[in-house]
Amino acid sequence: MATIELRNVKKSFGSTEVIRGVNFDIKDREFVVFVGPSGCGKSTLLRLVAGLEDITSGDLSFDGEVVNHLPPKERGVAMVFQSYALYPHMTVYENMAFGLQLAKESGETIDSKVRKAAEILELTPLLERLPKEMSGGQRQRVAIGRAIVRDPRVFLFDEPLSNLDAALRVQMRIEIAKLHEDMEATMIYVTHDQVEAMTLADKIVVLQAGVVEQVGGPLELYHHPSNKFVAGFIGSPQMNFLDAMVKAASPTGVSIEIPGGETLDIPCDGAAVSEGDNVTFGIRPEHMTHGSMGPVTGQVDVVEQLGESHFIYVRLANGQLITVRNGGDASVKAHAQIKVGFDPSDGHIFTGDGTALRRLVSPKSEAA
Repeated sequence: MATIELRNVKKSFGSTEVIRGVNFDIKDREFVVFVGPSGCGKSTLLRLVAGLEDITSGDLSFDGEVVNHLPPKERGVAMVFQSYALYPHMTVYENMAFGLQLAKESGETIDSKVRKAAEILELTPLLERLPKEMSGGQRQRVAIGRAIVRDPRVFLFDEPLSNLDAALRVQMRIEIAKLHEDMEATMIYVTHDQVEAMTLADKIVVLQAGVVEQVGGPLELYHHPSNKFVAGFIGSPQMNFLDAMVKAASPTGVSIEIPGGETLDIPCDGAAVSEGDNVTFGIRPEHMTHGSMGPVTGQVDVVEQLGESHFIYVRLANGQLITVRNGGDASVKAHAQIKVGFDPSDGHIFTGDGTALRRLVSPKSEAA
């Protein structure tokens, strides 16, 4: 497998800079997910690692060797795309063997590699089937098997589950996670789905407009986002944001006034803000409750019942919509006036430019 280093890597198409000087490391056998909204540059960054696009400037290294000018076949990477791209006239066995045949591997070696990959992916009973005779999930496993037989240093996945239905996506997430564990492989995975990122990754790279916003473990990003963009992107439903004004600030805490006039004391480092500053208060839906008491009052717009939990969408007096997530069945209905409560220590404060103030306590869900 391989350790990968990116140092001030940039990519431009003409005068348009798509990747804007990214820096991070991928450890040997680590599962790293590039995540971000459409157009953020995550697939382009993956293609730079693969060698399918040329790096404009900066260095990309595999195990300490700069590989900027090496073609894909000399980098030891294998890529699985969103499209299965299987040859329709070839069987599963033939699809998986084709690349090895082009590389002029011996018949014995090809057979051994194909059958080993088929066993790992539970494709052995399907080796003589054509792609049209299989489900979407089975075809995606064949595409992954075609990568496995190459015994690459790095596996690259470009939104491989986007064409599957919801149930198959869950199944394939489990299979890819198990594959990573069994093969102890270095893997890079691109997705716009933050649920895939949270459930698969050892480390997540959050991108926006070609810039790396934050790199860290899934729970690190969830509980300690470095800025408002990461806080809003990681988590489903996304974090609630309320406009607020600083009433007092110190290195041990910040007092803010939220819509409705309530004052909250937030345990975070307030050295970067001052009295009168406009800031944003963030609180996750699962950290909020509804009842007869709370600092926020609003009218219920919609209630979504999910069985194990429910979402309540509450419209505040200023027109803003917030989301409350609680367990079990909802005890309120649309159009009801309710109060929303929460522990201020579960909240986050973001400055005018979106930077998060450092939290001085861990959220209950993390501490638990």
